[in-house]
Amino acid sequence: MNSTKKLVRWLRGMANRRVGVVGDYMLDGYVWGNATRLSPEAAVPVVDFVEESESPGGAGNVAANLAALGARVSAFGTCGEDAEGRRLHAALVARGIEARGLLAERARRTTLKTRIIARHQQVVRVDRETRAPLSATIEEKLIAKVIAALKGGRGAKGLEALVISDYDKGTVTDELARRVLAVCVKLGVPAFVKPKWSMLATYPGATAIVLNSAEAGFLVTRPVDDDESADLAGTQLLEKFKTSAVVLTRGARGMTVFQPAAARPLKIAALGEERPFGRRASARETARHGLQVFDVTGAGDTVLATLALAVAAGAPIGEAATLGNAAAGIVVGKLGTATVTREELAALISAM
Repeated sequence: MNSTKKLVRWLRGMANRRVGVVGDYMLDGYVWGNATRLSPEAAVPVVDFVEESESPGGAGNVAANLAALGARVSAFGTCGEDAEGRRLHAALVARGIEARGLLAERARRTTLKTRIIARHQQVVRVDRETRAPLSATIEEKLIAKVIAALKGGRGAKGLEALVISDYDKGTVTDELARRVLAVCVKLGVPAFVKPKWSMLATYPGATAIVLNSAEAGFLVTRPVDDDESADLAGTQLLEKFKTSAVVLTRGARGMTVFQPAAARPLKIAALGEERPFGRRASARETARHGLQVFDVTGAGDTVLATLALAVAAGAPIGEAATLGNAAAGIVVGKLGTATVTREELAALISAM
């Protein structure tokens, strides 16, 4: 079976896979407008308001990507007992995501990231958030919900994959990661982790750690800006995390997959970026002529979601990463926090 047929087979197998996403759930807000003049008060553009919108961000964007790809998704995290938390919950449910595992905590505020966009360009982002660790009560409730979903029971099947999306907002504590991943190992459930920046946390039992060059550079305390530095960083992180794979996303340089038993890292080239700015390309045009880049917001979440879902469908890490790379190539052609469908991925793969 050739590589294209294999990828299409994994795509078909993604439908209805049961995937849980635990981590830092946020609300991404967008204020859309036009800017044609500078303010007389300061050297900043004046944005004439057109409309505003909201979508799940952080772990919520991973969950939304999984749902768009056809997975049956369960969300596990926290939010505040506030209007933003209620809107976040509603946004998840509207996308078909089971959100009973999103626990409200009075002492927290829901993370809200508001981006002001003028003529397809982000002007500024305003963050409102709490970074405090979870209370012991909420932490225990959250751990119990994740473990119960992994195991299944009472006629419900357990999860087929788990994603931990750690944005360092306090949800993914060391205790939560340790206990949840231990159950994943015991049950044979693949687990995929986006690690936090603040320290080199450990995620024992993770199937793969997925991070970008900036995150890798922070963790290894040196720039990761070429092939040599990327290979060194990946090898070092593979040893420190003691995981089955490290997937390093590198933007225009594509993606590199590190595995302990592999003789050398697997390098996956990025889609081309030579298409002139001005209109969006179809998936088929993207494969043949290059990619029109609108926005890289959330591209790492798309990779994480696609990788986890493809492995849940039976794909090896390398082929799952190839699908993730293709999905990222599509999502950066969409403005704002966006998702990819299996139909879009199938059209791109068939045209390659």
